[in-house]
Amino acid sequence: MSGANYIEDALLDHVTGKTAYTGGGLYVGLCTAVTDAETPSFTEVTGGGYARQSVPASSWGASSDGTTTTTADIQFPVATASYGTVSHILLASGTGAENSGGGNVVLIQELGTHKTVDTNDQMVINSGNLSISLD
Repeated sequence: MSGANYIEDALLDHVTGKTAYTGGGLYVGLCTAVTDAETPSFTEVTGGGYARQSVPASSWGASSDGTTTTTADIQFPVATASYGTVSHILLASGTGAENSGGGNVVLIQELGTHKTVDTNDQMVINSGNLSISLD
């Protein structure tokens, strides 16, 4: 996943002792376009029953060799209208992160295969299919 400037700066300030980092819960969002992952500039799904999904600490495995991976499925609501073609996922944290467009975008990743989510489809990220690495 590509780190947004927000998380890069927050981690550097934390590691150098300038400030403590308290990220809060993580939420996964779906995007149909990303112009710039670092700033970040993206188009998030809206409407059709869409909602970002919480990924609590209990849904992540222990970090090993700089990587952590989900240990539970992440299920989005069944679409009541087309989401369009989902090309990227994002992770957001902080105040308002549960809301589309809210919080601080931490990471953005393009999907290996873009997925069209039509009415009555459900986007699911299976356990073990979402990893975060720092290297």
